[in-house]
Amino acid sequence: MQDTDNTRTSVICTSDLRHSYGEGELRSEILHGLNFEVHAGEVTLLVGPSGSGKSTLLTLIGALRSVEEGSLRVMGQELRGADEASRVAIRRRIGFIFQSHNLVASLTVLQNVQLLLQLKEPDPKARVEKACNLLEAVGLSHRLHHYPEELSGGQRQRVAIARALAPEPELILADEPTASLDSQSGQDVVELLGDLCRRRRSAVLLVTHDLRLLKDADRIWRIEDGRVNPWQPDLATTSP
Repeated sequence: MQDTDNTRTSVICTSDLRHSYGEGELRSEILHGLNFEVHAGEVTLLVGPSGSGKSTLLTLIGALRSVEEGSLRVMGQELRGADEASRVAIRRRIGFIFQSHNLVASLTVLQNVQLLLQLKEPDPKARVEKACNLLEAVGLSHRLHHYPEELSGGQRQRVAIARALAPEPELILADEPTASLDSQSGQDVVELLGDLCRRRRSAVLLVTHDLRLLKDADRIWRIEDGRVNPWQPDLATTSP
């Protein structure tokens, strides 16, 4: 599906997307008719206060939760009404990055990255080569055989990026990936993620409270009270 100017591919496209929790009198609508897009080769930030619906929206886009009302198309697949097999197929085309890294402590850096290559690459030697190339791209070729506990927070997040990119996803979903990092490490991680994904023509949707990342985004959407709008902040005076 192409954007209206025919130059950018829409990887995520919502139309009147709604989501609620609870039943009857306890029913509370969290998302109120969202309409927005995320494009290939771009880093898009989603900002907003706690409780605004950011995490709910991310789980819907990641096919981790069923779409109730409205339309949500991810990589051309309509997720409203999609069965579990279709949602699993979509998830395999998405790379997930979380604040907590979620690396397997008992595996080395190299083995952690190889995990996500097992379904796509049957040749063990090819898996090792690809994992090594990805770790070199994120600046960790000298840490291949180290364990997560031997790495700094920034290094662990770089491993998480390499792991997410291993299956060559069309979309990266990142939930507060810099929250536990210092200023320089956080900026380095986002710049690295953006550079790798622009070269691969993937899309990045990054949920964040971190004002330092705003200048690294191609597009910013602000979500508040379950509604989303494009945002062009005054970096000197505005906060999410």
